[in-house]
Amino acid sequence: MFVGVPAEVKDNEYRVSVTPGGAEMLTQHRHRVLVQAGAGEGSGFPDDEYQECGAAIVPDGADVWGEADMIVKVKEPVPSEYDFLREGLLLFTYLHLAAEEELTRRLLDAGTTSVAYETVALDNGHLPLLTPMSEVAGRMAIQVGAHYLEKMNGGRGKLLGGVPGVRAADVVIIGGGTVGTNAAQVALGLGAHTIIIDRNLDRLRYLSEMLHGHLTTLSSNPRNIAVAVQRADVLVGAVLITGARAPHLVTREMVGTMHAGSVIVDVAIDQGGCIETSRPTTHSEPTFLVDGVVHYGVTNMPGAVPRTSTYALSNTTLPYALQLADEGFLGAVTRNRALARGVNTYQGHVTHEAVAESFNLPYHHSLEELTA
Repeated sequence: MFVGVPAEVKDNEYRVSVTPGGAEMLTQHRHRVLVQAGAGEGSGFPDDEYQECGAAIVPDGADVWGEADMIVKVKEPVPSEYDFLREGLLLFTYLHLAAEEELTRRLLDAGTTSVAYETVALDNGHLPLLTPMSEVAGRMAIQVGAHYLEKMNGGRGKLLGGVPGVRAADVVIIGGGTVGTNAAQVALGLGAHTIIIDRNLDRLRYLSEMLHGHLTTLSSNPRNIAVAVQRADVLVGAVLITGARAPHLVTREMVGTMHAGSVIVDVAIDQGGCIETSRPTTHSEPTFLVDGVVHYGVTNMPGAVPRTSTYALSNTTLPYALQLADEGFLGAVTRNRALARGVNTYQGHVTHEAVAESFNLPYHHSLEELTA
């Protein structure tokens, strides 16, 4: 199989989907790896490292897309890449289609088969390809919050952990999954007063036992969220419903009760955001103000730490990419139920229920009925 690795073109996205070591493994499996020139430079991988590992360097991204049987990316295609979508192409990347109606329809119109990292799910519900970037984004959320809490960056001028005799800042985290847990670890490590809100009481019990420091856990309901948001210096949105748009658990009215100079980091923004006043931003223009509250909504947060993120991502995606390349799409999804759950579009059909519901599109729950 021809496996294409194009350069990422999203704003300030420096990750690359395949490392030189990953390219070497693919070539050892007798696949041809086409890497766009410069694709790995942002993560510290020059072209000659890929060549030493058996990959071919292709000068133009259009040629990578045009020649490849499978495109392996980091982020979803942006409008400048839509014309590269075509029938017979397999796309393996983060997609977040429930928040991307235009991309969804372009994939359907082109007949492109897409497997989304974020919906590949094990039998126990674990999302193995989402986890590493959730870990990175969760830890970054507190760094970002602390940065913008500084006065010269528009914040209240508070040190996250305080000092002896001065109260530490209050961090509120909506969602106790992977993002929320990693955010809490960093916030608590810095000495912040930290509240985690989640609807799963067993998860809250686990977090109470595992995490140490100034931690409060709260059951998720509108009243608890409203009271916690009002006191938050840093509010982290960390809600995930697999494959679906995130619900707006924090309303505009709640945001209006926050102190001017408080900071919101909505990590759920690539799924539409869980805070009503949030909207997608870029690394070039990461923040905006609503009612004096600093909002950060960068949809590719881990792209700011590409060396770490690329290794973390490729460690988990490579075995799945190898299986897709070795066995072909139908063979791989037939043998691997986790991969089958990751299929979002197939030959003009939506094959993920949450995506179909988001845009009122027909949904085919079984690939078997489409491939019979």
